Amino acid sequence: MKKTVVVIVGPTAVGKTKLSIEMAKRFSGEIISGDSMQVYKGMDIGTAKIHDRDMQGIPHYMIDIKEPDENFSVADFQSYVQSYIEDITARDHLPIIVGGSGLYIQAALYDYNFAEQKRDPNYTYALEQRIEQEGIMPVYEELKKIDPEQADKIHPNNHRRVIRALEIYETTGQTMTEHHRTQQQKKSIYHPVFIGLEMERQLLYKRINQRVDEMIEQGLIEEVKSLYNRGYRNCQSMKAIGYKEFIPYFEGNLTLEECIVRLKRNSRRYAKRQYTWFKNQLHIQWYSVHPKAIHVTFEKILTDFAGIV
Repeated sequence: MKKTVVVIVGPTAVGKTKLSIEMAKRFSGEIISGDSMQVYKGMDIGTAKIHDRDMQGIPHYMIDIKEPDENFSVADFQSYVQSYIEDITARDHLPIIVGGSGLYIQAALYDYNFAEQKRDPNYTYALEQRIEQEGIMPVYEELKKIDPEQADKIHPNNHRRVIRALEIYETTGQTMTEHHRTQQQKKSIYHPVFIGLEMERQLLYKRINQRVDEMIEQGLIEEVKSLYNRGYRNCQSMKAIGYKEFIPYFEGNLTLEECIVRLKRNSRRYAKRQYTWFKNQLHIQWYSVHPKAIHVTFEKILTDFAGIV
């Protein structure tokens, strides 16, 4: 018998955290964060981490396990999550993954084999030297020619991912897009139960804008400034939405108002990409939620899945 794992997905600001708490209380669950940025200590407001007071005694995992200057890969996420699933199920509790980092969640559930992705330190070093001398754009344009689909998913400023995509092609002859498609044909090592939350787009965008305003009021700018002052400016963690947008303000290149507008825009675009990815990649039971009737929807979800989990 495969172990049952509930997975709650959907775009940012749609209500996933609240549903996970209700489901954990109803079905003796424990929660694993499926957000690749909540692993970092000190990055609380911008990643919308749940407060201890809101956990209602439910154990939470994959939160605050890394320093902001430590790298954290999909393979790392996979290893941690699979270990937590084993531990939780060994105590006859229900693992509940909640978050929006789709590829990370998929890799953990379908046991992607990252050992197959060979490394070539010499090639990596050569690319790093090119970027140092020529800038990122010539290297990024090379990726666009080799793997345009993957290039569309990677921002040019994310040097690490640009290099990794080219490295995979150089060492295997297979593009990262082709590699992901091969992996996606695998069957899950668990019995995943996917629950998706969606919301009418304009209403969702309004909630996202409101959430950004609330984050600002809660001290987001001070949080990012603290990380920036501690020397984390070029770390992987600071490439996250909610953090990278304020660096131009600290460096005098944009006004605070312009950075906030950019953050709202990037958050809306990210929500759209999340929704599209989940729709295309996973078989999910979707539920439309409205802020004024969210508990009605949650009760329907809990009832629908009572016989499954």
